[in-house]
Amino acid sequence: MGRVRKVMTGPLVIAVLVVAVGGAGFGLYWFQPWKLWQDETVQEALPGVAVAETSAPPAAAPSESPSESPSPATGPQTLASGELISHEHATSGTVKLVRLADGSHVVRLENLNTSNGPDLRVWLTDAPVKQGKAGWHVFDDGKYVSLGKLKGNKGSQNYALPGDADPSSFSSVSIWCDRFDVSFGAAELARV
Repeated sequence: MGRVRKVMTGPLVIAVLVVAVGGAGFGLYWFQPWKLWQDETVQEALPGVAVAETSAPPAAAPSESPSESPSPATGPQTLASGELISHEHATSGTVKLVRLADGSHVVRLENLNTSNGPDLRVWLTDAPVKQGKAGWHVFDDGKYVSLGKLKGNKGSQNYALPGDADPSSFSSVSIWCDRFDVSFGAAELARV
């Protein structure tokens, strides 16, 4: 009994235990497996739409000239859209590139449903969207703009484009895991 006790309290055993506990802690931090069971739902309205839907249309003012036609209402305009396909994780929903009334642009994710994960981002890219494993790692090969951290793995949300980003030079959107350099899902943007 004394010999076993001596071995179990020896410096080598203690060092192995410290390394094992440290490795397990780092692994939990790095992979964050609990996020697979945590869903975050975000429901955002498209900027500029909520006000327009709730306000009554203005009364028409009498016109001096009967030949004048009323100007069309300015509001958000969808420039491109696409359906998300699954890559590393099952992913579905619709992506839209929208020009707002003030001239700024947003990427809108609608009815997003994907897995949660560590360090997920929304990327606007020039990479082609490929099915299966061939499409998992292509989005960091070319030009991309990170629009920020994914707000939630479910729901509808908006991501503003930086003012210096030319929306016409991008053709796809990826839900990108920056920690592991892999796409959870992506959509090819088709111009409308």
